Order: sequence, then C-alpha cells, then structure tokens
Amino acid sequence: MSNQERLIIFDTTLRDGEQSPGASMTRDEKVRIAKALERLRVDVIEAGFPIASPGDFEAVKAVAETIKDCTVCGLARALDKDIDRAGEALKNANSGRIHTFIATSPIHMEKKLRMTPDQVVEQAVHAVKRARQYTDDVEFSPEDAGRSEIDFLCRILEAVIDAGARTLNIPDTVGYAIPHQFGQLIATLRERIPNADKAIFSVHCHNDLGLAVANSLAAVRNGARQVECTINGLGERAGNAALEEIVMTVKVRQDLFTCDTRLDTTQIVPCSRLVSSITGFAVQPNKAIVGANAFAHESGIHQDGVLKHRETYEIMRAEDVGWNENRMVLGKHSGRNAFRVRLQELGVNFDSEDELNAAFSRFKDLADKKHEIFEEDLQALVTDTTLDAANERLKLISMRVCSETGETPQAHVVLLLDGEEMRGEASGGGPVDATFKAIEAMIHSNSTLKLYSVNAITSGTDAQGEVTVRLEKGGRIANGQGADTDIVIASAKAYLNAVNKLLKPQERAHPQKGNV
Repeated sequence: MSNQERLIIFDTTLRDGEQSPGASMTRDEKVRIAKALERLRVDVIEAGFPIASPGDFEAVKAVAETIKDCTVCGLARALDKDIDRAGEALKNANSGRIHTFIATSPIHMEKKLRMTPDQVVEQAVHAVKRARQYTDDVEFSPEDAGRSEIDFLCRILEAVIDAGARTLNIPDTVGYAIPHQFGQLIATLRERIPNADKAIFSVHCHNDLGLAVANSLAAVRNGARQVECTINGLGERAGNAALEEIVMTVKVRQDLFTCDTRLDTTQIVPCSRLVSSITGFAVQPNKAIVGANAFAHESGIHQDGVLKHRETYEIMRAEDVGWNENRMVLGKHSGRNAFRVRLQELGVNFDSEDELNAAFSRFKDLADKKHEIFEEDLQALVTDTTLDAANERLKLISMRVCSETGETPQAHVVLLLDGEEMRGEASGGGPVDATFKAIEAMIHSNSTLKLYSVNAITSGTDAQGEVTVRLEKGGRIANGQGADTDIVIASAKAYLNAVNKLLKPQERAHPQKGNV
C-alpha cells in the first residue's frame, strides 16, 4: 500500500490526551500504552512534549527506545531549545519524528507571539531546518489554522515544505470548524500551494462542538492522508477525534473512501480498556465502537433481525474491533510463570522480581475472591499494583465499615502516612461517604470531590469494581483509581491515589498547554 492510498494514523493519546484534567501518566504507564498502540499498528505515536518537564522528556525517551514498529514523535514549539530537547529524546528511536508548530492567526501573532507575519514565516522555516538536523521526518502545524488568513497559510506552508517539512498538519485548535468548510479548506490548500505534492496533509480536530470525527473525515475526503486522533477521543476540554471511530468509518465505508489504514482493528477494544484503566476516564456505555452497549440490541425487532441475519442491524462485527477476548485466562491454580507470560502478551513487563511478586500476590488474593479472572481483571490488577508503588506517602493498611438499615454508616480506617500509622473514624450518608470522611479526618487534604465513578470491570456479581475519584485543590486536579471486588475498598484506594498525586510537587507545566 503506497502512502497515497494509506491513511496514516497519528495517535496523540500520550500527548494531547494526557492534557485532560487529571489524566497525566507516569513514564511506565506511557510505555504500556505505547506498546498497546504498537500492537494496534498505529503509524505514529506522539509520545509527549519533551521540553515540558523532565518527566515528559524521560517518558518520550523511554517510548522511543521501546517501540520498534511505529514512528515515535515529540512535540516542540518553533524554538531552538524545544527542538533540541525533542531531538535528544528521540535520538535512540528506530523511527523518529519532530512535530513543530507556531501560531498563524492574526490574533495569536499579534497578541500572543507579538511577531509580524514575516517574522513568523522566518521562525517557522528556521524551526523546520533545525529539526531536519535530527530527523528527515519533520511535521509542521500552523496553530489556530481555522482563524488564519488563507493567503498567509498558503505562504507559510509553501515555505516550510521548501525547508524540509514532510507532513503539514492543519489543526482545528478550538473545535470551531464545520465539516464542509473544513474539508474545503484542505482542498483549497492542496490546490493553491505549488509544492503541495511534496508533503502529506494532516488534520488535528478538537471536539468542542462534537464534530472532531466528522471534520477529520471531511478532510480525508478532500485529500488529507493523516489524521491525528486519540483512543476513546481522550483530550482536553471535549477531547479529540476518536481513533476508533475514524478507523472503523474508513473501513466500513470503503465505497466512499479511497484510502485505508494498516491497523489491526481487533486490538481496538483492549487498547481502549487499557487507556481507560490507566487514566481513570471511563468509557460511556453508548460510546461508538468501544462502549459496552455498542453492539447490544434490546429492541425485540432488532434482536430478531440480528438473530436471523446479522447485517440487518449491525454494520460491523463485534469481534472485528476486539470484543471477543473476554475469556477466562487464569485461575487460582495458575503459576507465576503462566501469570508472567500472560501479562507479557498484554504488553506488561516487570522491571524486577519484587514487582512481579507484588503483582502475583495480588493476583492470588483476587483468585480467592473470583473464580474466573479475565484480561480486564489482569490489566486493572497491574494498574492497581503500579498505583500502590506510586503511593509514596499514603497507604491503606486496613478498614472496617458498618452499614445497616436504619443506622448511620460508620467507617474505621487505618493509614500509613510517611511511615507513621494513623487511625480515623467517621459517620456518613453511606459507607463510601463515611470512608472518605474518615480519611479526611486524618489527613486534612482540604480538597474538593469533583467526581466519583464506579464501573464493573467484567460481568458477574463477583466482578471487580473500578472506582475513579477526581479531587480538586487550589486549581490542581488529580484523578485517582482503585480496583477491588469490594467497592468500598476500591473507593478508599482511589481516594488515596488522588490525594497522593496532590501531595506531590507539581513539576508539570506545559508551556504549550495543548494549543495544537
């Protein structure tokens, strides 16, 4: 398949997706997701913004050194220090790309950059040439392209192609575009730029009006051959174009699209679950492709039709996107090696025997509570083990909760704070409320609970519950996760995980703050 016929899938879950409030990921979590994206066979993984923080630099470097079958990309403003940092992070990549950007709308150039249009073109050309010193694969984005003047867009894009940019990404930065207008913009740029045939046109759409996927597909119909997207549509504000929706629309509607992707679509659901588990952002049941109800039929007429002939109400098979892997994989008699091998198949490797032993111990505990253990249970278990290792200051030692009809629920909680044991108790409107109040009575975090969400990881009454807690304190937002067959214990774990994040110093300050 040539580049003209292939639709390149550029996944930015690890960069733009991470900018969702509270969705920041550790280096190891980014590597786990990157491995899942590699199994999915995405073309490009945007691993982060190396200049943003030492942690981001290390994460991009780790992904670049781990991934072999995808191009790994780092984001950089059109500044020498950004580009050099990205180049350094990507130097060991099997295939590396630098993605540089500068604002091109009149309001951004005048008010934010305080630069003339001539200066912006000069800076963009300089940035692309500097990035070419590190890699032949350079992408350029005119930030806020939707509010930029078309003549200036043509001018700057022609100049950066001459300077060596091989991908031109047109972002709908504020999610303002409408499909027919955005498609026409791509068509116009391709027609008017003399050297347009020397570059691949890309789009990066935000979902503020719920049109990110529609805008992206309109662009593809007008010649764009790369789409920037995220798993589950994750991203700041209303999110980005959802990878699974882009890929499956192109696959299902080959009567309309003259291109296709190279993705292994059976990896979509496992990848979706992993991202949801690590970020704590649950997938809504009616979400297209990856939602729990995406292939469920309750209407009697629909059920009858599907039973007689699947295509009556289903335009794709659930198995094609990975819904058929919910099978028992391990049980209580499984050994350590079987456990290790199964997790390696899921893209999880342990850095030490201690980590393996900790995870295996949790697995045995879970196997005593659950007869059947599924892949989703294993992913949640590993995430929970990672969370526990990250809980540097606060750990749950034990808890006892009493809840009975006609009585106010009571919670007794024992914590370890900086190695010192603390005990607290409280009453509340329910067992979870009482537990949170007991924790707060000890730690006084002074945070505000913004979100509490529970999801069953698998089916059955013995299923693990995965709890997400979002806390806010002084403008900082932290998401916490916890998993257990006991929802109240899972809730306590999630709350403590979020508090631990708030207790850590905030090293992360995105200078770009997601404007591409």
